[in-house]
Amino acid sequence: MTRVAVVSDVHYAGPQEKAHGPDFEFDQAPASWRRGLVRLYRNHVWMRNPVGHNGLLDVFIERASAADLVIANGDYACDVAGVGVSDDAACESVKACLGRLRSHFGNRLEAIIGDHELGKVSLLGDHGGLRLRSWARATQECGLQPFWRRDWGRHVLLGVTSTLLALPVFRPDAMAEEWMAWEKLRAGHVAEVRRAFGGLEQDQRIVLFCHDPTALSYLWAEPAVQERSHQIVLTVIGHLHTRLVFWKSRWLAGMPVIRALGVSAQRMTSVLNQARCWEYFHPVLCPALAGIELHKRGGYLTLELSDDGERVQRHGLKRGAG
Repeated sequence: MTRVAVVSDVHYAGPQEKAHGPDFEFDQAPASWRRGLVRLYRNHVWMRNPVGHNGLLDVFIERASAADLVIANGDYACDVAGVGVSDDAACESVKACLGRLRSHFGNRLEAIIGDHELGKVSLLGDHGGLRLRSWARATQECGLQPFWRRDWGRHVLLGVTSTLLALPVFRPDAMAEEWMAWEKLRAGHVAEVRRAFGGLEQDQRIVLFCHDPTALSYLWAEPAVQERSHQIVLTVIGHLHTRLVFWKSRWLAGMPVIRALGVSAQRMTSVLNQARCWEYFHPVLCPALAGIELHKRGGYLTLELSDDGERVQRHGLKRGAG
């Protein structure tokens, strides 16, 4: 039996990001009804103090110490500037977070690239976005691999980069002069995924790790993935922070795209419009360590993989734990 611990959406704040304080989202945004609405959402539903939960990483590290393998499923920084690790403060946070994980787990650790490592437009739509320099720093300075594979018995564990796979959704977030380079990166990544799925043995069982479920509909469009879909036993996602959001996403699958409320709303509803194919991936959500403001409880996952099947267990964490 193989025991795997999974942590996602740590959103660790290094010294520079922590210095921005909890209201970094609103520092430069002009007063408007949208700003007021986002503030209500942040303070009462999502996260009142995004830079204040570093201690939960230590709790996870202690509890996961006996795992055979540890997967970090993306989003290691708070990304206060919205441009990923091209920002020095975010890069500092990612290095600090991954440094702690690597120092404890060594070669037992695999890590996924999340959307906040690469940058994304803010909810207010007034700053942020994809940056090629973030890609370079994430894969070089931070040591993150866009694609990886681990074989454990009959199980094949695959890690993919969701932002690359779902790149068409993120076009409004990218700079026009960088778009062709992003498309080239995506083509290379898709080719790796095709080779991995095409080279599987018939009796192998796939466990996929993908930060943002937006990518699943793009994976489903690949014939190599569809041909092996019966071998996908589990897909671990992050990004949504809580099962409440995950449940609502499943319920809203197929909804029309909303284009009138800005880039973020268009991106999210575009994802939901294509979400009916998620079921083929047997997705399970790894919650954010700190959860969300609405219930102030997060957590992590453990997986037990054996020839008899897969067992998933959720472990709750309360803020202030440890």
